Amino acid sequence: MVEGRLNLEPEVQEIFQSIDECRNFLLSGGAGSGKTYSLVNVIQQVIVENPTAKVACMTYTNAAVKEIEERVNHKNLNVSTIHDFLWDNIKHFQKELKGALISLANNAEVTKISITEVNPVPDNYFADLPDGVQYKEFVRIHEGIISHDELLIVANYLFEKYPKLSNIVKDKYKFIFIDEYQDTSKVVVEIFLEHFKKSERKNIIGFFGDAMQSIYEDGIGNLDVYKGVEAEKVNEILKKQNRRNPKLIIDLANKLRTDGITQEPSADPKAPNMIDGAVKQGTVLFLHSTDGNINKVEEFLAEKYAWDFNNSKQTKELNLTHNLIAGKAGFRNLMDIYDRDHILSYRDRIKKYIKDNNLTIDFSDNTFEEVIEILQQGKSGRDLNAVSPTNAMQIFIESNAELYNYAKSLKFLEFSKMYVDKDQLLDDKKQDEDDENKKGSKRDNLIKHLFKIQNNISLYQNKKYNEFLRATDYHFKITNIASKKALKENIESLVNVGNSTIEQVINNADEKRICLIDDKLIAFKENKEYLYNRVKDVKFSEFQKLYEYLEGQTPFSTQHKTKGAEFDNVLVILDNGGWNNYNFGNLFLETGSATVLDRTQKIFYVCCTRAKENLSVFFHNPSAQVITKAKEWFGNNNVIQI
Repeated sequence: MVEGRLNLEPEVQEIFQSIDECRNFLLSGGAGSGKTYSLVNVIQQVIVENPTAKVACMTYTNAAVKEIEERVNHKNLNVSTIHDFLWDNIKHFQKELKGALISLANNAEVTKISITEVNPVPDNYFADLPDGVQYKEFVRIHEGIISHDELLIVANYLFEKYPKLSNIVKDKYKFIFIDEYQDTSKVVVEIFLEHFKKSERKNIIGFFGDAMQSIYEDGIGNLDVYKGVEAEKVNEILKKQNRRNPKLIIDLANKLRTDGITQEPSADPKAPNMIDGAVKQGTVLFLHSTDGNINKVEEFLAEKYAWDFNNSKQTKELNLTHNLIAGKAGFRNLMDIYDRDHILSYRDRIKKYIKDNNLTIDFSDNTFEEVIEILQQGKSGRDLNAVSPTNAMQIFIESNAELYNYAKSLKFLEFSKMYVDKDQLLDDKKQDEDDENKKGSKRDNLIKHLFKIQNNISLYQNKKYNEFLRATDYHFKITNIASKKALKENIESLVNVGNSTIEQVINNADEKRICLIDDKLIAFKENKEYLYNRVKDVKFSEFQKLYEYLEGQTPFSTQHKTKGAEFDNVLVILDNGGWNNYNFGNLFLETGSATVLDRTQKIFYVCCTRAKENLSVFFHNPSAQVITKAKEWFGNNNVIQI
């Protein structure tokens, strides 16, 4: 055996057997199996055995990129997100990129790439593009600017059309490893497992992940169509150990798996789920009540099982949606502005009516109110209803009459272009200096600005003075003791925000030169005046609650966001929050739509396997059949009515 391999875990030795046979491979392992540990070992050994070969490792998030880079620091290793990897390998082929965009824009089946200004798009459309095709956070196809989704489509097109591109990438990287493969887009897998075949160059593609943790709609989910024992197929290697969860949670998780993997406790006495040479037992509880009072659930767990809900690093409460958390975490008003504004819903209803009916009226000089009047004029019955608010919209409008009157006064064309989505509020990609140029952050420029202000406050409060000095806009004015004293007074006036509104704090931070109002915020106020005017009157203390939530400083998390994390105590709230993609009742009864059942089963599996010590599940008012199934899964004595 090659030197160094004897010390590797058995699954990694199997991977190298695949590598020796020039076969692509897939390491499938359940939650807590140590897939990232295996990935790191594979990279390290590959570098030892191939000291001149370049290795590419792709993963889903920038946080995962940093983690792998910290574990393996080597000049021949390139760690990146999948999007950054693809862009780095196609960005220099500007002629082909322009041709791809034109071809895709002229293809009616490719709905995500279109240029409405001209049809069909001529071959020379991008001839005078000053900076060529660019990849950014936003999309403007007519200017040659693509974003996340378009990049994948364009890359797939180029690799399919130009086999030479596969030659170039294979020559550059002898090994390409993809972490969390189940979250990878289907078109990315097509590039590496189908288009790469058109090139006769040799390289190895390795996938690491868990089909049972495929919880995002746009991920491939599994590689079943590519797996097999044949030489040209992907060789699957199973990693069955579980190093994280105690025995009772492993037993429950195995009842939820549907892919043939039955996990078993690690044989390693040093594994986190082992104590004195034996696997921990842990606790699993199924709690239910008729009143749905989650405070009672928390009190029960604190009193009977010593759970500490004030320690966000130890204890997490997992809800399916941000909306279910907003009230408890203290940012309800902000959530409602970004996600439940029925004036905006009515505006969208009007926009849809205009589009669906192919109306060619020129509304460029009309206000929103005038557009409504024009569309409603002479109509009655069903026709009038089509351009009138729904009952839910009408209730909201009546409760917010002043806001509605203001909306009606806005120019319709500008108002109609204003896009508002909860991701602009809640997207939790960090906005530190390292990530500022990363693609894909959906936070809007108002929320980014508020994060900068609060980041300054937090750095100062946590006595990280050097970092604070670098972050604040005041730093270039610090020349003597007097300026330091002035800075101290300025930041302390911000720390105690009291009942100040968001706008008051923005202006105060600007005046005190802690965080200057920049061009991005000025443009936001001009282009999204309606949204800014709603947010500016919210208390800044509410934004601070949002900040704490997104920075993981509260006991609350969404079930999707917690993937990859682990905590001593996990409370899972089984409430779909009106989201029809999930149904926890049907999960226990194994009924209903197969796709909804599969989706719910996977998110529940991910939630349960976050717990390192204790797991509790709360179900509001379950049926007798659900309770029967819960007793089968959790055990009779662990199903408790509170």
